[in-house]
Amino acid sequence: MFLVYVERQAGLKSPCFLIWCVLMLILGCSSERMVSQDKKGFPQTEAASREGSPMVESGKIKDMSDEEWQTCLTPEQFYVTRRRGTEPPFTGRFYNHKAEGTYVCVCCRSKLFSSETKYESGTGWPSFWMPFDRDSVELREDRSHGMVRTEVVCAVCGAHLGHVFDDGPPPTGKRYCINSLALDFEERKPETK
Repeated sequence: MFLVYVERQAGLKSPCFLIWCVLMLILGCSSERMVSQDKKGFPQTEAASREGSPMVESGKIKDMSDEEWQTCLTPEQFYVTRRRGTEPPFTGRFYNHKAEGTYVCVCCRSKLFSSETKYESGTGWPSFWMPFDRDSVELREDRSHGMVRTEVVCAVCGAHLGHVFDDGPPPTGKRYCINSLALDFEERKPETK
């Protein structure tokens, strides 16, 4: 019923649109449990105070146990970042976020993406055409759910962030499709004159 409504509203009657809808339904209803996010934003977690902590500076953050991660992340953040989960589309606090600044890893506070490379992809997840710098993220092959994709993880702590696709805008042609639950945001401070 929803698909018929969307098709009529958009004036789309092509088989490509229906295939796209079925694909989004399959991806959105994967066998992994999906999580929802509070529309008002999450309370500040202990992960937000990690910057400058001895664990991050000594490089021991990759060796943290699940129990340690669970003490400093919300259950939803833990599921997405440590269990490779996915939040439902159009529910994340950053998918329609317009402020200027830097998106950082919710686990270790590493700089991941700039608001300058964020764009509206229409997918329901925050999308970027380039990471903050080339060493911010690592790419891994992901063969889950019967398909081959490229997973994006934080280069510092290994947190699952999302996936990258080759259908983005110039100049890179990449779409880094990232879960809001894996991100936090540091707003750019206005320059003082």
